[in-house]
Amino acid sequence: MSTINPGVLYVVATPIGHQGDLSPRAKEVLEQVDLVLAEDTRHTGRLLKHLGIQCHLRSLHEHNERAITAGLIEQLQKGAAIALVSDAGTPLISDPGFFLVRECHGYGLSVSPVPGACAAIAALSVSGLPTDHFTFEGFLPAKSAARLAALEVLSAQKSTLVFYESSHRILSCLADMCQIFGESRHATLCRELTKRYETVRSDTLSDLCEWVSRDADQQRGEFVIVVAGNKTSEQADHQELDKLLRVLMVDVSLKTAAGMASRYFGIAKNEAYQRALSLKNQTD
Repeated sequence: MSTINPGVLYVVATPIGHQGDLSPRAKEVLEQVDLVLAEDTRHTGRLLKHLGIQCHLRSLHEHNERAITAGLIEQLQKGAAIALVSDAGTPLISDPGFFLVRECHGYGLSVSPVPGACAAIAALSVSGLPTDHFTFEGFLPAKSAARLAALEVLSAQKSTLVFYESSHRILSCLADMCQIFGESRHATLCRELTKRYETVRSDTLSDLCEWVSRDADQQRGEFVIVVAGNKTSEQADHQELDKLLRVLMVDVSLKTAAGMASRYFGIAKNEAYQRALSLKNQTD
């Protein structure tokens, strides 16, 4: 029994690493559509082979998307069901597909999401940084001058920032972040999420940069960098900081409370510790 509808573009999330993360619904859709559009047909072909799925596969990437979209629209108008996937994760998140999806809406065609893995959201969920407000920036410019300029624009942003980065630029990217955001800004580095060598480490930017530079293994793979928003001592609400520290110090040590508060407000550990010590002295 078919679980898909004719004339619909299905935007299907695929695993970012662990193949067990593909949803049963995603598998059903990929089995039943008339065409699967993939960023890299070789990569997606291996996934489909693993799943035992045989289907018509066609490439859609940044260099051909505009050229082939008119033909795809025509196929959808004739009743074809099409699935769009990227190499990994949720399509259109730093991946091709925007032009096709926009054109589908323009022609009144249905576009249906089949949700699943997304590296940005996965990293954010384990970062230990505020998730109520965040900004996804994707990949920063490849050249250092342009990257520094982009980071400068973001330096005053208060929301948590999420970036993607490649293995051959991870060190230079972290160094540039230290320069613009400050060495004491907190961040979480996520490497190879859901894969064999998955690594998640939270620390200051300077410590993360030093750690990655010391360990060549931590310079391999795919990265998501989650950076705390700009909540420096001048901007932080000291009343809220004091309130949080007082609550924490009821149940945990002064040092632990300071560490937790520093991560929450994105301030230096020493600053939070000195404030906690001052509050403790006031009550002694």
